[in-house]
Amino acid sequence: MTSGESRGGAPRHHRPALFADLTEMIDAAGGDASPSTRAEVAAATAAAVVTAGRGPGDDDLFVALADHVGLDTLAALWRDSDPVSLPGALWTLYVLRQWCHGDSAGVTRLWRTGEPLAPADAAVAGLPDYADEEAVRRFADAVLGGLYRRDLAVALERAAAFFRVVATGRRAAGDSGGTGNVGDSVAAGAPERTGEPAALADRNERAAASLGAAARLWRAGALH
Repeated sequence: MTSGESRGGAPRHHRPALFADLTEMIDAAGGDASPSTRAEVAAATAAAVVTAGRGPGDDDLFVALADHVGLDTLAALWRDSDPVSLPGALWTLYVLRQWCHGDSAGVTRLWRTGEPLAPADAAVAGLPDYADEEAVRRFADAVLGGLYRRDLAVALERAAAFFRVVATGRRAAGDSGGTGNVGDSVAAGAPERTGEPAALADRNERAAASLGAAARLWRAGALH
């Protein structure tokens, strides 16, 4: 399959202009830009990506946005945003996808440990029983796909539930494996940082709380 084709062989509708705009906005946000300007750029690019992703065309392109523009590109835009904001929520979801694809074995181990201990959250996240690595990768793609194709709030709530199950798994297993550091060293391509399981579980739970708050704001029409 060539880069210009979809899985079904039909031509992909690339949006190179969007990626060029993202790069220009990163430049605008860098250097001596004031904090308010950086926040404005983050909010503007996040809104542009959500709007474009919900338009007609190739939704898969936006699910795999970090693969196309680089996670470091998204980090430059959104990493320092308030977690309870549109750019902050998008950043968390894209790092979650990177984690699920890059360390699917570690994530699956944490999920399987936490799933029976947090059945309500596991049901909200929506993975199959005793999910395998492929199911974990599909989940991460489906969450971003839901953001662009269906209800953004539901996508955020699924991701929040997933983080709570993972946190439960960490605490039960005493597991410090995997990144667990949403918005941390993954963006820079640095080696994964490890830490005490309880501290990493706390980070997972904070990510879940931020995503849940963002979902409520989206439903209220107040997530920016």
